[in-house]
Amino acid sequence: MTWLITGGAGYIGAHVARAMTVAGERVVVLDDVSSGVAERLPQEIPLVRGAVLDRELLDRTFAEHAVTGVVHLAAKKQVGQSVEQPLLYYRENVHGLTVLLDAVVEAGVKRFLFSSSAAVYGVPEVELIPESSPCEPINPYGETKLAGEWLVRATGKAHSISTACLRYFNVAGSARPELADTGVFNIIPMFFDRITRGEAPRIFGADYPTPDGTCIRDYIHVADLADAHLAVARRLAEQNDAGDLTVNIGRGTGVSVRELADLVAEVTGDEAEPVIEPRRPGDAARAVASVDLITKELGWTASRGVREMVESAWDGWCARHPEARAN
Repeated sequence: MTWLITGGAGYIGAHVARAMTVAGERVVVLDDVSSGVAERLPQEIPLVRGAVLDRELLDRTFAEHAVTGVVHLAAKKQVGQSVEQPLLYYRENVHGLTVLLDAVVEAGVKRFLFSSSAAVYGVPEVELIPESSPCEPINPYGETKLAGEWLVRATGKAHSISTACLRYFNVAGSARPELADTGVFNIIPMFFDRITRGEAPRIFGADYPTPDGTCIRDYIHVADLADAHLAVARRLAEQNDAGDLTVNIGRGTGVSVRELADLVAEVTGDEAEPVIEPRRPGDAARAVASVDLITKELGWTASRGVREMVESAWDGWCARHPEARAN
């Protein structure tokens, strides 16, 4: 098979592209490099520069590279930005997916893996979130991911395409420093950014109904996430009949923001006491995955812990911000 990975030059995408290539899968990447970094990809992986909204480019890519499966990662993913610019998010994440699926059907591609998100659940008040939980997203980003799942499943059913939707929880860490997250939108890079600027890390809300008053989240190492994509892609490739698989990707273990801040302080050597800020709207007290289904279906479980996530993320951060270690 040849897999087209959209968004394959991004933080998650580059990890997926490398993991699949190392495992012997043929891969081609489509990325407009608006947030991706071409240098993340080894030279042996072809990079097609462009967007999923470009139907002519998609048709040409499918034909020239004999694509037989798609891993769709390209998307806008900042929750706050989605609230401010919902039209942008629906155009990129939903309309873009529609254009891509049209091309998939036309090309006769029969395997499609969709990058979804735990944001589809909203704020369920349960200890562990199973895939059967009601999906009630609370922001346009989560809405576009849920709409994307609907589109993928409906298209798969109508055109005999084997599909999978992977609901990521909180992604962190890096397999190699050069693959690290370059954005400052997730909590660990946000901590690092404050520390590098000589400011105390911020915790949003310390009065939640949790043991230490801060939110509890499920963190998954990006290398584990990439391994999960490989496992799911191979499941799709082995299937003779079209079907759908929807699974959570997490560790099934909760870590509080306070615990994470303490671990970041230990790894970085920063002794500044975090500043407590007001709660952010929409933050659930607890969001931890039930991972029973993916273990049952694929025998897959995450193998890397939170310390490895923080240490590898710090190495990647310092590679780009050498002044951070000196502080």
